[in-house]
Amino acid sequence: MNLNLRHAIIQNVSGNTQDELKDTIVDAIQNGEEKMLPGLGVLFEVIWQNASASDQQEMLQMLEDGLKNK
Repeated sequence: MNLNLRHAIIQNVSGNTQDELKDTIVDAIQNGEEKMLPGLGVLFEVIWQNASASDQQEMLQMLEDGLKNK
């Protein structure tokens, strides 16, 4: 991903409240627009980098379980 795009996405959501972040995530998922997907990827990157090893393992389990049901 272009570093400028990553930077722009982070700048766009920096300082957002939890409700604002939730709205951004829900809107991106509900709209299903390709242009929103990089934003979700950057948000996940921030979550992953700030998660403990056990939190990362829990996320991987959720992903695995969720993909089994698709």
